[in-house]
Amino acid sequence: MENILYIIFDILNFGWVAFLWVFTLKNYNTLPERIPVHFDMEGKADGFGGKIYAFLIPVIALGLYAVFTYGTRHPEDTNFPVEITDQNMNTQFLIMKTGLRILFVLLAVVFLNLQDYMFRYAVDDKAKPRISLATLFLSVILFTPALLFIAHLFK
Repeated sequence: MENILYIIFDILNFGWVAFLWVFTLKNYNTLPERIPVHFDMEGKADGFGGKIYAFLIPVIALGLYAVFTYGTRHPEDTNFPVEITDQNMNTQFLIMKTGLRILFVLLAVVFLNLQDYMFRYAVDDKAKPRISLATLFLSVILFTPALLFIAHLFK
């Protein structure tokens, strides 16, 4: 059952990355020459650049996908917050494999929301993010310590 869930997660996560690339390529030609590339926590653009920066988020997402996929396939090569012993190895690997997959889903939602918002804001400075930026960032920031806490519980 564990492997089926991991396969579903892996397909979903690859799908997020592929959709982000398709979305970017599809909308690239409609972008103005100057687009927002950075937002403050209130969602207002405070940095602008050329439209080539539209590919920055998909490149970062693809890179993170590769790193996370490598980590889930080769857990023995990754760092853990606790010492790995023969007694806790299987549990720690399970926590890490599951946690990285869930964390990537959260990051993919952040990336997709940012890309969508960046494209909409480029043509309408009154556009709002579909999901608040603070909510998305807090979900990632709070998930990581929760994952570390779980790892420490099963050391």
